[in-house]
Amino acid sequence: MLFIWSTRGQDVEKTVDKKPHSENCGGGWHFRLANAMPSPPHPVHHLSTCTVKPPPLPPKRFHLTPWDLAMFSCHYIQKGLLFANLPPSLSTDQIIDRLKSSLSTALLHFYPLAGRFVTEEARDENQKVTGIFWSIDCNGEGAEFIHAIAREVTVSDVLSPSDDVPSFVQSFFPLDGAVDHDGHAQPLLAVQLTELADGIFIGCSFNHAVGDGTSYWNFFNAWAQITRTKGVAALSRPPVYDRWFIDGYDNPPVKLPFSHPDDFIERFSPPPLREKIVHFSAQSIAQLKARANQARGTNSISSFQALSALVWRSITRTRNLPADQKTSCRMAAQNRARLSPPLSPDYFGNSMYPIIATTTVGELLNHDLGWAAWLLNRTVAEHDDSAIRDKLRAWMARPVVYRLSMFDRFSVMMGSSPRFDVYGCEFGWGKAVAARSGSANKFDGKVTSYSGWEGGGSVDLEICLVPESMSVLESDEEFRSAVCPPLELGVLLQGTNQYP
Repeated sequence: MLFIWSTRGQDVEKTVDKKPHSENCGGGWHFRLANAMPSPPHPVHHLSTCTVKPPPLPPKRFHLTPWDLAMFSCHYIQKGLLFANLPPSLSTDQIIDRLKSSLSTALLHFYPLAGRFVTEEARDENQKVTGIFWSIDCNGEGAEFIHAIAREVTVSDVLSPSDDVPSFVQSFFPLDGAVDHDGHAQPLLAVQLTELADGIFIGCSFNHAVGDGTSYWNFFNAWAQITRTKGVAALSRPPVYDRWFIDGYDNPPVKLPFSHPDDFIERFSPPPLREKIVHFSAQSIAQLKARANQARGTNSISSFQALSALVWRSITRTRNLPADQKTSCRMAAQNRARLSPPLSPDYFGNSMYPIIATTTVGELLNHDLGWAAWLLNRTVAEHDDSAIRDKLRAWMARPVVYRLSMFDRFSVMMGSSPRFDVYGCEFGWGKAVAARSGSANKFDGKVTSYSGWEGGGSVDLEICLVPESMSVLESDEEFRSAVCPPLELGVLLQGTNQYP
């Protein structure tokens, strides 16, 4: 285990957009007043930054697949957990020391995260660059660990159950604004522990070209397990590093037809957005599913397809678009289990596609919830082994690096998954009270899904919309009727005091 201290005393100032509560708008959902006055800022101060390295390993080169390479212009994944009621027997310094030690061990298992990207160039006889190759040099340079403090921020401020997500939450995450290609010089993993007045927030920035959400939460859970067990127990889900390439293209590295990063890198800046967490109980989602299936005379529509259909229809209504305007709902679909033979569920890397259902605004809104859910259901059903391989062959013939500007303002993107084991990340001081994300990969119409804190099929959605659309969504009758009140802080705290 090796820590290298690099900086101290950096201050990051963020302004809180905390507003008073509005009246109940129906469905048990409270909203903030749009014209409320902002409160004073809550600064986040960086106390120290160090590099955490794994134990020494032999040099290794980690090849990237087409799924990985396509992510190079996206932002890092930024997700984190909020903890309250920490054990009084542990000081913050003890928690930090334990986290650094366990992170070093975790990087031994997840060794690509301690490396850096490297680029090799292909040149013709005139030394003109004809293509580039990317891979990870697993050189053990390590991950960044930041200790920060926000003395005036409370757990309740972060939860902000009747308000928008406070803007200061973005300052709980390192490498803000970094794109995956920056992993040539920046760490592929950076962690920030922020002390609050009555809790802590652990935020991770994880290079999206290294892995997808499945890989991210597998790492986070493994790190938590190592911390909780002090590294004694074997990992319950060790990462699987078998690289998967489609037949005929299985001789890595993959050559991309670019000569310079400017050919594919985009520094995307979204318009001003409002972000809100909305809660759906298991009962509410079951009712949506039953309603959608009954409307279509089937039982094949899933809970998440019904919920996604509700979100798609509701957000589209807020935009007041022409009836003939095309609109899409994109869903992040796993490839691991859909391939034949399937990949391991613990395959480390990217293995997902954004699958797309498209119709016109008029068709979407003139039909019922069941019609939209059935359209999504058919899109999911068509995403099988054959479709995945066809998409890969098309990509190999004409490689594309995804840009966030590709997501149009008429559509909705359902990202992440309520199946991720977010609240299973037990570090040894009880269950987290909430999950939150940073500013990365957000745009108008981006919806991030989490499992609900209480489990059982409940779901929390983080919705990003331009302010005028969010204001309309807050009064949308169909949407409001399905949304449930958030769990009270007292209920959340009951699950946080079970110390080993």
